Amino acid sequence: MDVKFIELQSHGDERGSLVSLEENKNIPFEIKRVYYIFDTKEQVRRGLHAHKKLKQLAIVLKGSCRFLLDNGSEKIEILLDNPSQGLYIESVIWREMFDFSDDCVLMVLADSVYDESDYIRGYEDFIRIVKNAS
Repeated sequence: MDVKFIELQSHGDERGSLVSLEENKNIPFEIKRVYYIFDTKEQVRRGLHAHKKLKQLAIVLKGSCRFLLDNGSEKIEILLDNPSQGLYIESVIWREMFDFSDDCVLMVLADSVYDESDYIRGYEDFIRIVKNAS
């Protein structure tokens, strides 16, 4: 599985740091939705789904969390802990987020608005869809 990180240019001086996000420039799609996850309780796993078409970029703004990415034949675990780096998640990739630090704020940019029909919520359904696409 090809995991893609997008390096986000950080500008800073003695006052602090700034990262600018621009659709179709350093973000590889038109941004249609932004959401963030914070205050996640210990031992909680988030995500637990895939998308039929949606593409996303996950950026940990503060703290850290881990991602499990699964394309149906390979699983990769990734630590996300750098606010100058985005994890690009293609469609039809099962994702789980876990091991959130107490201070974690995870922001996700998406190329589409929320659409429940785009979700693949059951892992068995995900595997069936991946196998049928092969």
